[in-house]
Amino acid sequence: MKTLIIAEKPDMGRNIAAAIDPKAKNQRTYIEGEHYIITWAIGHLIGLAEPDAYDDKYKKWNLGDLPIIPEQFKLVPNAKTKDQLKVIAELAKRCSHLVNACDAGREGQHIFSLIQRHLKLKQPVKRLWISDLTAETIRRGFAELKEGSDFEPLTRAAKARSEADWLIGMNGSRAFTTKHKELLSVGRVQTPVLALLYDRQKEIEAFQSNKFYEVEAWFEQGETLYRGLWQGERLTDGDKAKALAEKVKGKRGRIESYEVKDTKEYPFKLYDLTLLQREANAKFGFSAKKTLDLAQTLYEKHKAISYPRTNSNYVTEQNIPEMHRALDQLSKTDYRGLVEGADKKFVHKNNRAVCNPSKVEDHHAILPTHKTPGALPPDEAKLYDLIVRRFLSQFYPAAAYKVHTVLTVAEQERFKSTIKQLLDLGWKVIYADQKKDKPAGKTRGKTDGKDEDEEASAEEEIQTPFTLDATKDVHCKKSAAKEKETQPPKPYTEGTLLKAMESAGKQIEDEELRDAMKDSGLGTPATRASVIERLKNVGYVVMQGKRIAITPKGRMAVELIRGAGVELLTSPEMTGHWERRLNEIARGSASDELFMANVKKFASMIVDKVRVQRPAERTAFEGEAAGSGGTGRGRTAGTKRSAGARGAAASAGEPAAAAGAKRGAGTRGAAASAGEPATAAGTKRSAGARGAAGSAGEPAAAAGAKRSAGARGAAGSAGEPAAAAGTKRSAGTRGAAASAGEPAAAAGAKRSAGARGAAGSAGEPAAAAAETMTQARVAASAAAAPPVASLGACPREGCGGRIIRGKRGYGCSHYKTGCGFVIWKDSYGASLTDTAAMYLLKHGRTAAMRVVNEQGQPVEARLVLLDRSTGRLGIEPTS
Repeated sequence: MKTLIIAEKPDMGRNIAAAIDPKAKNQRTYIEGEHYIITWAIGHLIGLAEPDAYDDKYKKWNLGDLPIIPEQFKLVPNAKTKDQLKVIAELAKRCSHLVNACDAGREGQHIFSLIQRHLKLKQPVKRLWISDLTAETIRRGFAELKEGSDFEPLTRAAKARSEADWLIGMNGSRAFTTKHKELLSVGRVQTPVLALLYDRQKEIEAFQSNKFYEVEAWFEQGETLYRGLWQGERLTDGDKAKALAEKVKGKRGRIESYEVKDTKEYPFKLYDLTLLQREANAKFGFSAKKTLDLAQTLYEKHKAISYPRTNSNYVTEQNIPEMHRALDQLSKTDYRGLVEGADKKFVHKNNRAVCNPSKVEDHHAILPTHKTPGALPPDEAKLYDLIVRRFLSQFYPAAAYKVHTVLTVAEQERFKSTIKQLLDLGWKVIYADQKKDKPAGKTRGKTDGKDEDEEASAEEEIQTPFTLDATKDVHCKKSAAKEKETQPPKPYTEGTLLKAMESAGKQIEDEELRDAMKDSGLGTPATRASVIERLKNVGYVVMQGKRIAITPKGRMAVELIRGAGVELLTSPEMTGHWERRLNEIARGSASDELFMANVKKFASMIVDKVRVQRPAERTAFEGEAAGSGGTGRGRTAGTKRSAGARGAAASAGEPAAAAGAKRGAGTRGAAASAGEPATAAGTKRSAGARGAAGSAGEPAAAAGAKRSAGARGAAGSAGEPAAAAGTKRSAGTRGAAASAGEPAAAAGAKRSAGARGAAGSAGEPAAAAAETMTQARVAASAAAAPPVASLGACPREGCGGRIIRGKRGYGCSHYKTGCGFVIWKDSYGASLTDTAAMYLLKHGRTAAMRVVNEQGQPVEARLVLLDRSTGRLGIEPTS
C-alpha cells in the first residue's frame, strides 16, 4: 500500500510532490504517484464544537447557565471544507502509512492531530520537519523523516491550548458580556496586551512636563574643536544656566582627564519574526500582520526565505553550508556588489553570535535561501531587502571605532565630551546607501532601544582623525544654555508593542535576558500579529498614524476585568509565565492534565466573580479614543461611571468587593486568562448582550449563523492548583496560574491558504465578517443615528456605496456586503465635522487644522486620505 502525505495547504502539497515525485498525477484534491499520495488540509478542517452542541440552552447567552465545562470536547468539521476532509478519509483507506507534512510548529501539529483524531486514523505516522520549501530541503526532509511519536508532547500542548482557550474564552466573554450588556472579549494574550496599552495611556495622561536646561560649551585646541556638556545636578533655573554659560565663554580651560579606547560594533542579530516585524514597522510603517503576510508569501510562493514564524536569531551547524551557498547565489543578483566585499570566514560554527544551536528549537533565524526571486512587488521587495542585508552583514567584519572621552574644566566647571571616531565601517557598509535609521535590533552586546536625550547629545560621531594634547590648555570658543522639557512615555506603535509583548511587558534592555524571556512572552511570533489585529477588530484600539490609541471600550474592558477581581487576566508578567508553562508541556516537562484542571477552576472563578459584580453604565463605553502626548484627551465624558459602577469596575488595579471575600489565591492562585471568544458569529446573543448597532468597534452580530467547525481554539497553559477563592493570597499560589490562548476562528470567515500565517495559531477574531466588524458597527450605528444625507460616494474602487455618518465615524452603506471603508471622526486629535468629511472625500485632504502629530505634539496640518480602500488617514504638515 502507499503512504499518504498530508500537507497543511495546497501549495505546500504541490511543492512536496514536485520535489519527491515530479511524475505524479494531479487529481485536483490530491496528487498520486507510484509510492505516495499527497493531499492537504486547507488550514483547520476540524474545530471544537459550539456550546449549543452540548445543550440547546447555550444558543442564548445567559449568565445563569455559566460556567460551560464539557466533560469531553466534541470535534466538528468545518462546513466550508468538509469535502476535503472526506477526500482525506477516502485516501487514508488506501494507505498503510501517514506522513504529517503540516507546518513545522505547534499549530501545524494541531491541524494534523485534529484530522487524525476525528477520522480515527490508526496508521503509523512519520513527521516531516523542515524550515524552507526548496526542493533540496524537502528531499532531505523526507530522507530524514522523524517518528510521529516524538511529537506527542507538542500535540498535547496544542490540544490543551485549544481546549483551554475554549473554556476561558466562552465563559469569560459570555460572563462579562451578559453582565455589562456590551460585547466584551477577553483573552490570554489579548487582554494583557490591552492592559499594556491602557497602563501606558494612563502614564501619559498623568505625566507633567518639567523644564530643565543643558549647558554646552565648545572648546578648541589648535585645529581641534569639540563640544562638552556641563556635569552637575539637573538645572531647572534658566537664569542660573545662562549665567553658567556666560561664566565659561571665552575662558581658558584644562584637560582634567583624557581616555582613548578602541571599540567594535558587531552586526545586528539575524531576524526572528518579531524583530523583523518591529523593524518593518519602524522603517516602512508595515503592520505586524502585513509583515507576516509578506514573509509568508516570500516563503511559500517564492521560496526565497526560510520559515518565517520563528523565535530564534541563530542557526545551527547544519545551516552554515546553506548560508554559504545562499551567499554564492546572491552574487548573481543586484546584491553582487555587496557580496564581493563579504567573506565566508566570518560565518562558521564557532561564531556563537551566528551559530548557537542551544538557542534554536523548532526553527532557525530567517535566512534567504539559495533560490533567488525574480522581480518582486514593492512591499515584498522591501522586506526581502531587509532580510538579505541582515544576512549579508554576518559575512563582514565588525565596525571599528576609537572612542575619546574628555573631561574639561573651565572656571571650576566640568564638561564631558565623548567623541566616537570611525576607523573602519566594516559591516555598516551594507547600509551606507540608506539614510541613517535607528534599527529595531541593536548590535550584539549593546542595549536595545536607548534614546535618552542626554546620551545622544553627549556623544558625537566623526570620521576624521581627532587629536588632543592633554598637557595643553584649551579655549572655550562659545557656550549656550538650552531649554528642554522632560518627555512623557511614548505611545505604543505596533513595533514597540511587539517588543513589549516579547518580554511580557518588561522593559528589558539586556539582550541575553531578552533571549531568556522568549519562552515566557505574550503570545508566540506566529500569533502576535493576530492579537494586535483582534484588538482593532473588537473596537478596543484604533490607529492614529503609527500610534495605537485605546478606545473608551478598551479602557472600560480593562477596568471591569480588574474590578471584578480577576486582574491577572490583565497581567503581562503572569501571562508570560503561563506561556512558559505551555512550552514546558510541549517539551514533556509539565503535565497537561494539571494544566486543564487549573483552567477549569479559573473559568469557574471568573464566572463567580463577574456574577457579583455591578453592571457598568451604558455610557461607560462611549467617548473618543485616547489621544497621546500627555494631553489627557482620552478621558472623555463617555468614560465616567456611576458610583455604583465604580465599585465593580475600579480603575487600574483597584480591587472590587467580590462576595465579601478577600482577593487572593482564588484570583492569583488558579489564575487563567481567556482566549477571545466565539462571540456573536457562532451563537445568538441573549437580550442581555446588545446587538451590532453599538458604538464603533463592536462586532456586527451574525444573524444567528453558527460558527463553523473551523473554529479552533489556539492554546492555553496552566500552572499549579489554585487555593480556594476566599483565602488570602500566599506567595506560593502566585505562580499557580492557569492560562488560555487565542480565540476560536470566525464562523463565516473562510481562511485562505496564506491566511493561517497571518492569523497565526490563534485563529481569526470570533465574529462573522471579522475583517470588517469595526466598520460594520460604524455603518450600523449610522442607521440608529438621526437621518442624514450621504456625504458622498464611497472612494473604494468598485464599491458603489455611499458614505453616511455613524456615531463615531463615517462608514460605507455597503458594509453588509463587505466594504470596510471608514473614516473615524476623531483622528490625530482633531474632530471631523460633516463638512470637513465631505471636503476630505472630495479632495483627498482637509483644510489646515490643529492636529496632534505622531510625537504627540500639536501642529498645524491637513488630514490626508492615504488609503481609499480602508479610509486610513495620515497628516500632511502645512509648512
